[in-house]
Amino acid sequence: MDHSHHMEMSYMDSNSTMQPSHHHPATSASHSHGGGDSNMMMMMPMTFYFGFKNVELLFSGLVINTAGEMAGAFVAVFLLAMFYEGLKIARESLLRKSQVSIRYNSMPVPGPNGTILMETHKTVGQQMLSFPHLLQTVLHIIQVVISYFLMLIFMTYNGYLCIAVAAGAGTGYFLFSWKKAVVVDITEHCH
Repeated sequence: MDHSHHMEMSYMDSNSTMQPSHHHPATSASHSHGGGDSNMMMMMPMTFYFGFKNVELLFSGLVINTAGEMAGAFVAVFLLAMFYEGLKIARESLLRKSQVSIRYNSMPVPGPNGTILMETHKTVGQQMLSFPHLLQTVLHIIQVVISYFLMLIFMTYNGYLCIAVAAGAGTGYFLFSWKKAVVVDITEHCH
């Protein structure tokens, strides 16, 4: 199959601090199935790189082109990842505080030698149509949206932005979860 009619497009321009240009006909911009003007589309890098030219950040109009813009994006992404970790801990704390409807149920159970013992069960919960549950729902939506934003930022494969996500999440966990006294599942990675 002749692919000579395809234009080679580089993700970063020649002024980048590291851009090796890799071209494969099956991944060229003109093979995009998304429609639109193929001359305006850029290839997305599929390997990690450290550059700051033509780095799209979540939206097509939000493009990083200078070292200062990358520094600003690094700080913003770092803070967003910290906020995400704080939001998770805040939701857990709110959930514990909102579980006020405690019910004690006692029921007779057979004991030794024909005696009857009373066994008590504690039930903790909240109502579906309540302000605490509505607040938890809104905070959950915000948490999910932020988690997808952080995932998409990491998927730019830009080393600076990936470090900002990881460092912000680590710092947020360090700052906000030190009081957390629950069992943690260390295998949980996608929330």
